[in-house]
Amino acid sequence: MIYCFDTFYREDCAKTAVVGIEDWYSPEPAFELTDTISEVNDYESGAFYKRELPCLLSIIDKINLDPLKDILVIDGYVFLSDEGKIGLGGYLYNELKTKVPIIGVAKNNFFTLNKLKKTIFRGGSKKPLFITVLGFDLQIASEKIISMHGDFRMPTILKLVDQKCRDISSQ
Repeated sequence: MIYCFDTFYREDCAKTAVVGIEDWYSPEPAFELTDTISEVNDYESGAFYKRELPCLLSIIDKINLDPLKDILVIDGYVFLSDEGKIGLGGYLYNELKTKVPIIGVAKNNFFTLNKLKKTIFRGGSKKPLFITVLGFDLQIASEKIISMHGDFRMPTILKLVDQKCRDISSQ
């Protein structure tokens, strides 16, 4: 399964959503789950992973991951520099003992990173997405994100997971 994650922060909590799809072209989720945690670290510039990684690990603990089949797609970067400085996805990859591939899909460019990312365009959008990976081929990941269902910059499923984490009322 391809599990797509996103987290949204409120003043007193963070809600993480995961939406799973059976294949890259799926317009509908095969799996959905949300998790809210109340103890959230403050944002620390240059160390975003300290805030979001506990949220991701909390919801991942509720999923029966198959390292031989599953892929995780996160909202963010796997690498932050061409020298290999890891971002949220890199920390997640290490926490999962480097057994589950991680694909990072970011909406904003990170200028210290050029060789370890792909810039892609979807639909008619003039604004790119930025793809980084660990445990997966960067070119193939970029092609898969481009091929995901939807006519706009953000694939349908990534937009859905964003909406699910922002709806703080539903669990």
